[in-house]
Amino acid sequence: MHPYLFELASLMAIFSFAIVSPGADLAMVMRQSLVHGRRSAIVTSFGIGTALMFHVTYTILGLGLIISQSIYLFNIVKWCGVAYLLYIGIKSLRAGRTDITVGAESAEPNERRQSALKAFGLGFAANALNPKPVFFFLSIFSTVVGAHTPIALKFGYGLIMASSLILWFVGVSLFMTTPKMRAAFSRASQWIDRVSGLVFIALGLKLATEKAS
Repeated sequence: MHPYLFELASLMAIFSFAIVSPGADLAMVMRQSLVHGRRSAIVTSFGIGTALMFHVTYTILGLGLIISQSIYLFNIVKWCGVAYLLYIGIKSLRAGRTDITVGAESAEPNERRQSALKAFGLGFAANALNPKPVFFFLSIFSTVVGAHTPIALKFGYGLIMASSLILWFVGVSLFMTTPKMRAAFSRASQWIDRVSGLVFIALGLKLATEKAS
């Protein structure tokens, strides 16, 4: 096997576990699917994938190493992420019941229609303001990817990972917006909002305890 193909296969083997693990990104896509519908959830998925390329880019350029070695810069990113997750969590807890007309598969929730820009921004911010990818990409790129691998190829690896992440969350979006899931949400929308709000707050508090290493 060509060494670059082996690098890519190794990266994807590790990254596949990171994709499916529960976290702020998954919670965001699930809530977007149930509250704002399929279109918003898919756009949010693209926002998350774009943010992933943001992390890959500064890691390749060496900025990730600087952030990982600077407590000050790490804390700036961390507390921005904490504030954002707590804001989303409190907003979810305060949300009222959402009435959804269950019918056509592509139907959108009528009361919470969301612009594409806002949906994209929610996904981008959820991922970009999380400092964990800094260490994730620094670790896997330093251990799996060779020092002499061309930069263009490293960006290619990043694009493949970002595309895989988008496809995963698009799949989650499609599943969560099936008629059965939407019907279940219409019966328990307020409780789902409360649970998702608590999840975001818990993730924010967990992030607040993270330390640079």
